[in-house]
Amino acid sequence: MPKKTVREMTMIERQHYSLSARVFHSTIMGSILMGLVALLVGLGLYTYALVGQYTSAAFNLTRTAEGLLHNVVYFDPLAEDVMREWHSLSPEEKSKTGTPEYRSGFARFTEGTDYQTLIAVLNNLCESSDVNDLYLGMYVPGENALVYIADPETDPEFECFPGDWEPVIPREVEKFMNWNGSGRLYDISKTEKYGWMCTAGVPLYNQAGELICFALADVTLEEVAAGMKNFLLQYTISMLVVINLFAVLLTWHFRRTLVRPINAIAQAAQDYVRDRNAGVQAPDHFSSLNIRTGDEVENLSLVMADMERDLADYMDNLTCITAEKERISTELDLARRIQANMLPSKFPPFPERTDIDVYACMNPAKEVGGDFYDFFLLDQTHLGLVIADVSGKGVPAALVMMISKILIQNFILGKQSPADVLHMVNEQMCRNNQAEMFITVWIGILDLETGVLTASNAGHEYPIIRHPGGAFEVLKDKHGFVVGGMEGSRYQDYSLTLEPGSRLFLYTDGVPEATDANDELFGLDRTLDALNTVQDGQPRQIVETVEAAIHQFVGNAPQFDDLTILCAAYEGPSGKSEETAF
Repeated sequence: MPKKTVREMTMIERQHYSLSARVFHSTIMGSILMGLVALLVGLGLYTYALVGQYTSAAFNLTRTAEGLLHNVVYFDPLAEDVMREWHSLSPEEKSKTGTPEYRSGFARFTEGTDYQTLIAVLNNLCESSDVNDLYLGMYVPGENALVYIADPETDPEFECFPGDWEPVIPREVEKFMNWNGSGRLYDISKTEKYGWMCTAGVPLYNQAGELICFALADVTLEEVAAGMKNFLLQYTISMLVVINLFAVLLTWHFRRTLVRPINAIAQAAQDYVRDRNAGVQAPDHFSSLNIRTGDEVENLSLVMADMERDLADYMDNLTCITAEKERISTELDLARRIQANMLPSKFPPFPERTDIDVYACMNPAKEVGGDFYDFFLLDQTHLGLVIADVSGKGVPAALVMMISKILIQNFILGKQSPADVLHMVNEQMCRNNQAEMFITVWIGILDLETGVLTASNAGHEYPIIRHPGGAFEVLKDKHGFVVGGMEGSRYQDYSLTLEPGSRLFLYTDGVPEATDANDELFGLDRTLDALNTVQDGQPRQIVETVEAAIHQFVGNAPQFDDLTILCAAYEGPSGKSEETAF
């Protein structure tokens, strides 16, 4: 049955999350963002230009009024008299501005012909322009007030008479009173009465050069707001049309040059998996696509076609390699079983005897290893003990291990001393040691009647011994050179006496050099600590205790070296140790 992917997209998901949909959505979003930025920039420029146009028209009108008034009307006394009268009022009287009572005090200023002429001139200029109002007024800095001198406005809601005044913001007063004559003089502010308003003007001076009032022109900015709304509406409609048209064209382009080729590659991949699972050999799923986009998509189709051909070759090779690997694995498993069968594995090995007990184990780092142990009775009163470690690991070390084990057993059964055995094995190993592999070996022969142990060490780990009533201790015996390392090497025997109840613990370097995840070694100190927790234990209990301590220390760290342990318990000729005898 063909395998399915972990999860397949539904039709709705394919339509919503397809590349075409993503391109369309991205184009819409990107165009909207760019349109908004352009809108803000365009609206700002449009507003700036329109406001500049209105302020320029208002300021130019006041300039015209300035020249015309000086030539047509003599308004100096009017302005000075109105301001003099206004300054003479008390704050309470000023607060009544606009009332009939208040205006009656300034009524006489409207009766002269100069005032009527002034109003007529201002009215004609205002009607011939786009400004809302043209008038004469004077700013009072200390009180932030604008006092009207002459205003042609006739609308009762906005009509102002001489002496009427209104509060203004300090910024406007300061700007007009401190103008240096350069640029245009205007101020834009929002008032409760007029809304957003631009006031432009020029100062008017009397014959003595004293400032008496300002020619002022007001332009409402409602037209600017209306223009902005029209601009915004037209721009938005145009932008939406352009955005949608652009998105459709771009989506069509990407669908033709990107989406369809990618979908074709995806379909070819599905067909390839389907045919592969069905056992159909058809190596042309990708090469038949004939994609000609001239970009990375076309290159992807070519790479996939090459990959399909390479995968076909790879699968053929993989089949051969897998068969070969299975054959090697079978052979390695057979080699592991042969190696295991060569080592003593029946425990207890001498169930009919009470004077000696032995237990050992060997855990290779790979399928087969180079460590080995051996023990056997040379006769009814002598026990041979061997533990060795071949340099290297795996199959080569296992082959050397088996050869050296046979040689050692053959020579030691010939009643040779441990040193002579090591000498003869070394000579045999050095003759054809083209691989330059060597062995560390410890050999001991225990007299089961006297407890005398005769041993020799060829570069192997120190043995550990416990005498009755004591703790486990390292016996630092004299080392000879490793076996197979140099022809003609000589070895020495040494002897020690094991009392009934003694324990002999032998091991390879895989015990002290067991390494945890932090690259810390197990070491001899931890080995002794583990041994001394079971001082009176039997060999099996002692070996399993040390193994458990090593496994707990190493944790999940990988095993890098073979680990071999042998423990012998000598109970004496009677089979009873002194510690248990009554």
